[in-house]
Amino acid sequence: LHSASTNTFSESGLDLKDHPLLEDRGNLPLSGEGQAMALIERQVAGILSEGRRPLLMGGDQALTYPALQAMGAHYTGLTVVHFDAHPDLYDVLDGNRFSHACPFARAMESGRVARLIQVGIRSTTRHQREQAQRFGVEVHEMRHRPWRLPMSFTGPLYISLDMDVLDPAFAPGVSHFEPGGLTIRELIDILQGLKGPVVGADIVEFNPWQDASGRTAMVAAKLLKEIAALMIQAKNPGGEGTVGRKPGGVDVQRQLG
Repeated sequence: LHSASTNTFSESGLDLKDHPLLEDRGNLPLSGEGQAMALIERQVAGILSEGRRPLLMGGDQALTYPALQAMGAHYTGLTVVHFDAHPDLYDVLDGNRFSHACPFARAMESGRVARLIQVGIRSTTRHQREQAQRFGVEVHEMRHRPWRLPMSFTGPLYISLDMDVLDPAFAPGVSHFEPGGLTIRELIDILQGLKGPVVGADIVEFNPWQDASGRTAMVAAKLLKEIAALMIQAKNPGGEGTVGRKPGGVDVQRQLG
């Protein structure tokens, strides 16, 4: 994000450097799955209680469930737009109901997410299709050309972006390669076209050990800038807990591990 080969401006012209509504709260050290889930939920809840909005960097998709638990407790009628090659709707994977492949099953079961929209899906199983039908998930697979869809919302909106939604030609630094994904331009166009109050977001599944060239890190930083700009420029959605020294601000929180 702070590479000298680029700058701190979003494509909309917003300079994120030292922006008064953007604060980097550093790393969140985690140890042990059970403790990690609880810590993430508490941290997001604390940010929301200050009247601010979280922008999380993973880590894998497992962090999205505790984040959504806090978001759904704070906001009524929460919509989630999930960008991914995979639905992550497994009831259980390898004996773990809270793995990176299960967060949206848990979120929908909790009742704290009113609407789940998935974009870029291109690798799913019969079980996950049944899960999507069970939970009423709106799935826009790659074969549906999802970059052509209008995306407008009136209620609070949370963005969850798995880096493998992109074709591995553009973002090889991920753990689960799935060819046939979005281009960077297509993804940015969708993000810039989102209309509605963005109250939180996460960017997950960047794997630096698979990113020998470093280009996936640069793509992730680019997407972070565009999402941060979208959140800053969005109308303050208000709601409970909108007090604090920087109302409506955006807090960047990194998950280690």
